[in-house]
Amino acid sequence: MKAKILKVLAPLLIAISVVLPAMAEDADRTYTDPTNVDTDYAVQGEYSGTIDGQKIGVQVIALGDGMFDLVSYPGGLPGDGWNRMDKTTATGSTKGGGSVFADYLSGKEGNLSRVVRKSSTLGMQPPEGAVVLFDGTSTDAFTEAEMTEDKLLKTGVSSKQLFANHRIHLEFRTPYKPFARGQARGNAGLYVQGRYETQILDSFGLEGEMDEAGGIYSIKAPDFNACFPPLSWQTYDVEFTAAEFENGEKVKSARMTVRLNGFVIQDDVELTHATTASPLEEGPEEGPVYLQDHGNPVVYRNIWVLKLITKTET
Repeated sequence: MKAKILKVLAPLLIAISVVLPAMAEDADRTYTDPTNVDTDYAVQGEYSGTIDGQKIGVQVIALGDGMFDLVSYPGGLPGDGWNRMDKTTATGSTKGGGSVFADYLSGKEGNLSRVVRKSSTLGMQPPEGAVVLFDGTSTDAFTEAEMTEDKLLKTGVSSKQLFANHRIHLEFRTPYKPFARGQARGNAGLYVQGRYETQILDSFGLEGEMDEAGGIYSIKAPDFNACFPPLSWQTYDVEFTAAEFENGEKVKSARMTVRLNGFVIQDDVELTHATTASPLEEGPEEGPVYLQDHGNPVVYRNIWVLKLITKTET
């Protein structure tokens, strides 16, 4: 009987052994060059138009193999008319050469056009007195840093210079990983003062949770998801006020305002504690700009810091 059972199961076990490696290979498929991508990448993105007389925005998220998630926003795209409350989800497919919107638009009147938005702070030049940490010419401002062949900063570095109250601008690009999901999809992090993390992740079209892009990890979710598609250049602009200590005890928490792609998604948030597993515990000492490495090829450019003076310091 055992021999008979094994004979029956053998083809199934062989099939599983063939399928699992293929699935793992798909999940790891990573694109870092927007000029060298799959056919789904041209479909993924943001669309705007009118459906049944109503202005609407739609984000199309590639899931691999011609499959997509569609998220529609009445009033317009996030940051461009959406009320931050109502939205609907659907699925689409381009298999067989069809339109990704075929089922979504069935029985409706209207049209959608693809749009490519850019951050209002993209390419922002450092103001007078700013400390330039990276401009594509050198990695000297960071410890053990490396550049890509096209002069972009690789993640997993910490600035040599330390900061107290400051404003930071940086531009980042997450990879395109259509078969990956959640935290495996372009994960990294900006740690302000080496203590408080604003998440970096390909969160395009997701809910906007605390562990997604724009979230202050373990403290607060973003007010809304302002992410652009992967392989787009995106911006973080963060204004940070350091915690205050007296006799070794914290008497005032740090605070942070965060703009993602030019949109305020964290407005003067109290930072009640340092991020779990942060390089530094809370304390009165200044801290570095730390770019966390989670094994994903996230890259950066145009990083600068402007030191700020508070009223109590004048």
